[in-house]
Amino acid sequence: MEKINEKKRMLRLGITHGDLNGVGYEVILKTFSDSRMFDMCTPVLYGSSKVASYHKKLTNLHQDIPFNNIRVANEAAPKKLNIINLTNDEVKIEVGRSTEQAGLLSRMALDRACEDLKNGTIDMLVTAPINKKNIQSDNFDFPGHTEYLSHQFGCSSLMMMVCDKIRIGIVTNHLALQDVPSAITHNLLYDKIVLMNESLKRDFGISIPRIAVLALDPHAGDNGVIGDADIKVVKPVIEEAQSKGVLAYGPYPSDGFFGSSEFNKFDGVLALYHDQGLIPFKLMSFTEGVNYTAGLPYVRTSPAHGTGYDIAGKDKASEQSFRSSVYLACNILRNRHEYDELTVDPLK
Repeated sequence: MEKINEKKRMLRLGITHGDLNGVGYEVILKTFSDSRMFDMCTPVLYGSSKVASYHKKLTNLHQDIPFNNIRVANEAAPKKLNIINLTNDEVKIEVGRSTEQAGLLSRMALDRACEDLKNGTIDMLVTAPINKKNIQSDNFDFPGHTEYLSHQFGCSSLMMMVCDKIRIGIVTNHLALQDVPSAITHNLLYDKIVLMNESLKRDFGISIPRIAVLALDPHAGDNGVIGDADIKVVKPVIEEAQSKGVLAYGPYPSDGFFGSSEFNKFDGVLALYHDQGLIPFKLMSFTEGVNYTAGLPYVRTSPAHGTGYDIAGKDKASEQSFRSSVYLACNILRNRHEYDELTVDPLK
């Protein structure tokens, strides 16, 4: 991975266009219609200039956005929305509909952006929403971005939802609820606790993070009356993490934990399954929340919403979550640089 010298050039932000028939282009264009965003980074959009122009006509922008067609990320110019065209073929736009071509171009954008992350021509990545169904193919059989990126970079990761009120990590990601109990193993839960602890330190600048772990069963099993998973699996993992110096606590029944605002006492919360974490998160921050993939060697964020087919092309999508994704990506990258400089072995 190329070490970025920020004194030499502006940080390059890779952006994958997601599903071209959804709200992705709209929130991207609205974000960079504010020229101040170009003072933070130089955006490189993996998509289509023709599709961008089409969505631009549908969107009521406050000011014009300068497009710059480039072949490779190294050619990116500051103060412009640089676009790498993924195909020279005709692109059929069917706003609000899931199509095979939209899925293909979603995959192409992700593959190209990951290649550029690896070779250091972009410094971080923000992904616009994909359709998890139409993106599937013989080469893509992942339930979402998180799993795909973990595979691409050969590492464990943690899906973390971030807003100004809370950071919630999800242990089992996109998994059917019936499969969750058997998936919560000692090793998996321990690894996720450690991953969150390390991310809170390096990515968010919290020197001694406090982590709350939620319970699997209602009332944390009520001492075995409802279930014993929290007693036999979750609690021992928390105790092991504590013995290694991690300030992890719980398991907390999620209803009382969120209802009493207990989450305010912690730097991170670890939910065991998707809806356990995502429902309270989206109630707190539906329009501004960010999906962050902790544990990757590169910084990746995404708006915490989907393709929005129902409002696509109607100029109704809010760019707040996408803009927050850009802010967070830039902040985390700088936090990582600062942390790595402070913790480098002085004897070397």
